[in-house]
Amino acid sequence: MTNNTFSTKTISLNQYGIKDAKAHYQLSSGQLHDATIQKGQGIETSFGAISVNTGEFTGRSPKDRFIVKDSITEDKIWWGDINIPFEPAAFDKLYDKVVAYLSEKEVYVRDAYACADENYKLNIRVVNEYPWSNMFAHNMFLRPTEAELVDFKEEWLIVNAPGFMADPAVDGTRQHNFAILNFEKKIALIGGTGYTGEIKKGIFSALNFILPVFKNTLPMHCSANVGKDGDTAIFFGLSGTGKTTLSADPDRKLIGDDEHGWTNENTVFNFEGGCYAKVIDLSEEKEPDIYGAIKKGAILENVIMDDNGNVDFKDTSITQNTRVSYPIHHINNIQVPSIGKNPKNIFFLTADAFGVLPPISKLTPSQAAYHFISGYTAKVAGTEAGVTEPVPSFSACFGAPFMPLHPTAYAEMLSAKMKEAGVNVWLVNTGWSGGQYGVGKRMALKYTRAMIAAVLDGALGDYTYEDYHIHSVFGVAQPRKCPGVPDSILSPRATWNDDQKYYETAFKLTNAFRENFKKFESYASEEIRRGGPQRYGF
Repeated sequence: MTNNTFSTKTISLNQYGIKDAKAHYQLSSGQLHDATIQKGQGIETSFGAISVNTGEFTGRSPKDRFIVKDSITEDKIWWGDINIPFEPAAFDKLYDKVVAYLSEKEVYVRDAYACADENYKLNIRVVNEYPWSNMFAHNMFLRPTEAELVDFKEEWLIVNAPGFMADPAVDGTRQHNFAILNFEKKIALIGGTGYTGEIKKGIFSALNFILPVFKNTLPMHCSANVGKDGDTAIFFGLSGTGKTTLSADPDRKLIGDDEHGWTNENTVFNFEGGCYAKVIDLSEEKEPDIYGAIKKGAILENVIMDDNGNVDFKDTSITQNTRVSYPIHHINNIQVPSIGKNPKNIFFLTADAFGVLPPISKLTPSQAAYHFISGYTAKVAGTEAGVTEPVPSFSACFGAPFMPLHPTAYAEMLSAKMKEAGVNVWLVNTGWSGGQYGVGKRMALKYTRAMIAAVLDGALGDYTYEDYHIHSVFGVAQPRKCPGVPDSILSPRATWNDDQKYYETAFKLTNAFRENFKKFESYASEEIRRGGPQRYGF
């Protein structure tokens, strides 16, 4: 289902206000690769993949993400720092300026869709200023067949103009870059930033509103895979917690690595047609699936290469957020189509830089809802100026920047689905053990993989007093034994060799949980509130 056989076609964009543009329609990945090199916007690496620099922005800009406040959104969106309102009239004026900017230019148009489940399919037309941005859309969205393109009608339009700079004083933006969703007009308008992640996250954010409000389906910022027996596992986690790495399992088929829906029919479907993985410190030994996916058709972003095109994945001189996008078929072991049934286990991944959470623990339904709303991970020293010790970082539903509704709306949907499907929920600490960052060590990937394998093959089983210990601070059930993992690793306190220091640090983290949860308390049910740590000091 690639587009490599399509011939170069042009279409008119006059209906969008883009006049007299030379619009290249549905170019193949190879044609877009070549166009990027010919225009001096990218370099071919020794992998055969193309390397681009996204410019000023090497990541998303959450404070420049807006939603148009209109009759559809006014009473439903959780307005605030995450979902910033934008006036309809201001949107119309800015849209007119962007399409005037793109008029008479060479642009790249792609028809694609989101949501692998036919019942939830969302047709998308993408208009890009740059060929590599269009290649990203080819990789990340689902690719229609030629037959599907004959009568294709888009439901949403993405207009992407990295070279257009807004004037905040006139246009109502915060600065020159912006990403704006308009649910009434079904347009995602992106300008002033070359970071490709804004393209996919725009549609993800739209689906996070459309699916729960209109389709009774839970959208999730997660990865998912399926076992030989058809059991689906779901992995929630913020950036750097191992979501992509741990779901790429040679013994299980990958459904997707980032964005999924959980339907009323108890199926899980991928929103996307590709993967967008971090490549910082990437190695063939640690992450063979991702490493092997970097070939012709993939796009590397903001990496450093030598003169022969050899990539240094350790070099973060441009950004720590170095990335690769590739179509999902670059991974060998995938589920086709990208749909799983029978969800059995959910993993919440957290990189606890305080080193106090157990490496794996089983959660009750109320604890699962609490930790889902909290969305905890931690920043480590050295990642930001002034950060000298770990700092707790919370992102509701493990994806707050993309959630238009109040987090408790998603948490209650998840809680209901967990109970209905009888799933087990596990909190997995992929962070530090034996002390906080700077003292302890990062949890070995082989141990985390062994713990997840033990859950999936049933070796950790149901909770019993003999097999589990209730953590005295966090109240979660930590297993006493796990195949392939030393017993001493399973108890975070035992790895510290300093009980006083361990408990002081653990209580510091529980206080951070409690402080963060204050903003949700008035919305959360009593059951969810009871899911948090019940002890906050000696």
